[in-house]
Amino acid sequence: MANEELEGNTLNVYAYIVHADGPVGLRDVTRGAELSSTSVTHHHLQKLEASGLIEKNSYGQYTLKKKAPIEGHVWVGKNLVPQLLLYSFFFIGAFAAEVIILLLSLVITSLVIETTFWFLMVITLVAMFIFIKEGVALNRKLNPKRAIDKK
Repeated sequence: MANEELEGNTLNVYAYIVHADGPVGLRDVTRGAELSSTSVTHHHLQKLEASGLIEKNSYGQYTLKKKAPIEGHVWVGKNLVPQLLLYSFFFIGAFAAEVIILLLSLVITSLVIETTFWFLMVITLVAMFIFIKEGVALNRKLNPKRAIDKK
C-alpha cells in the first residue's frame, strides 16, 4: 500500500488492529477506531487486506499480517509514536544538562554562567515545548480512544 493511502481513518483502523492483542471483529474495530458505521469500517479493512497489511480469518476477524512504516512515525512496540515526540526527548535531555550546569555554577564559584548560556537555555526550552506540543497533537490525532483498552 502506498504511504498516501495509509492515512486518516485507514491509518486509525490499522493502528487499532496493530494495538489489539488478538483477532478483532468488524464491530470492535468500528468502536475502537471511532468510525461512524460498520460499512465505513469494512471499506477501510478491505483496503488494508488488499494491501497485505492485515488478514481475515475463517471467523471473520482481522489480525495483523505485517507492520508498515508510517511516515513521520516510529513503531514502539504496538504503539505508533510521532517522531516529533521522540525528538522532544533530545531537548529534554539537553535542558536537563543545562539546568545541572546552572546548579553546579552555584556550588563551584569558578564556574561562570555567561549571557549566551542563558540564551541557549531559552532556545532549548522553546524547542522542547514545541516538539512536545506538536508530537502530542499528532499522537492525539492518530490515537482515538481504544475500546480494547477498556475490556
